[in-house]
Amino acid sequence: MSVQQTAGPDPYFPANGDPRYRVHRYELALDYRPGPNRLSGTARINAIAGRSALTEFQLNLADFRIGRVRVDGKAPHYTHRGGRLRIRPPKPVRAGAAFTVEVHWSGNPRPVSSPWGGLGWEELEDGALVASQPVGSPSWYPCNDRPADKAAYQISVTTPSAYAVVAGGRLLTRTAKASTTTWVYEQPAPTSSYLVGLSIGKYQTVLLGDPGLGGVPQSGYLPAQLLPEFSRDFARQPAMMGLFQDLFGPYPFGEYAVVVTEEELDVPVEAQGLSLFGSNHVDGARGSERLIAHELAHQWFGNSVTIADWRHIWLNEGLAKYAEWLWSERSGGRPAHQLAAGAHRKLAALPQDLLLSDPGRKLMFDDRLYERGGLTVHAIRCAMGDEAFFRMLRGWATLHRGGTVTTSVFTSHVSRYAAEPLDDLFTAWLYETALPPLPGPAVQPPARPAHPPTYPPANADPARVRGE
Repeated sequence: MSVQQTAGPDPYFPANGDPRYRVHRYELALDYRPGPNRLSGTARINAIAGRSALTEFQLNLADFRIGRVRVDGKAPHYTHRGGRLRIRPPKPVRAGAAFTVEVHWSGNPRPVSSPWGGLGWEELEDGALVASQPVGSPSWYPCNDRPADKAAYQISVTTPSAYAVVAGGRLLTRTAKASTTTWVYEQPAPTSSYLVGLSIGKYQTVLLGDPGLGGVPQSGYLPAQLLPEFSRDFARQPAMMGLFQDLFGPYPFGEYAVVVTEEELDVPVEAQGLSLFGSNHVDGARGSERLIAHELAHQWFGNSVTIADWRHIWLNEGLAKYAEWLWSERSGGRPAHQLAAGAHRKLAALPQDLLLSDPGRKLMFDDRLYERGGLTVHAIRCAMGDEAFFRMLRGWATLHRGGTVTTSVFTSHVSRYAAEPLDDLFTAWLYETALPPLPGPAVQPPARPAHPPTYPPANADPARVRGE
């Protein structure tokens, strides 16, 4: 069973989120003007109180001007400082009762400060994008900013008509009026606040694959001048989608979009049903294909199956890293064991001070966590054998679809599929800092299904990506 709430604040970010209630649905109506970087918005938040009556609660929101706050239509007492909007309703909300919060805000959005630089809303030379992991969501909307609190979203964005708006979910309507256009997206799947993605820019739209054949609708949004390179770099994404559905189970959302900005990004960023890439990730030579696989895999591992708090981030990154290796060995590249051996050599030469199960805030995005996470998954595969391992992996994504999990939930799940106890393996890889020996023996790729999709070779025809 998925873990729906943690008992208290996130140990890495205690100022973010409020475990005393959970949100069922956000309805965000935004108006954004790129020139002056001006954002105004209204949020209608449908929530449910926890086991105790709520005499007060908090939302996270950056330094905007607050126009109005209402709780069930009535004016509460509130304070707004230090990124926290503290609200005291006119009368306490009963334990387990539904309630609605309405917030109006406006100002110039900017990233929130973090140990990794600015996070959240980022103004571009001609547009904007949102990259919130882990605590950047309050840079643009009021939210219960904790990964365990997953909700449905409807997002309406009005912006000048020259710009396209891309958000995770299904585009419901696009309505032009005078010089502006309003885009309305619906994401019904449970979504953590940090996974709400948004991009505003002058993009050309392309379709990847053919959803008319029963596949997942996949779209790309990019500057027109990057279309030749994009067509080659992303040509095999539909095949990736087919492979990952074979291995992990059905794609957990209704559609998948990728955005390429005109500007460079340090790393691509996953959001729910959406991934953001920089122009530096498009070279026409498939130089970033492993990152395309990594971000797609996050739709299962991290987005659909979400960690209950940030101590467990290796579950997101280790499984997505291993998906890179699986794609490599199934598409004519190096096998997973060879890639694992390279990762092991790299880690062996680095400090041995990373505790994978609880890396601490300082090391939660350390490159070693990604590599050791992938190696841990590989060690489990080697110990279990392919048949049990891939049944386990598909079961993990299926059983916890839309839910939240922890490391202990994962190890218990793995143990149910293993023929022998794996306690020593878990201790060595997850709960000790010293790097264990490279797991072995080498494993073989999983057996193909009876009617496998085609995984094209590296010289596949890029015409599979069609412009619209």
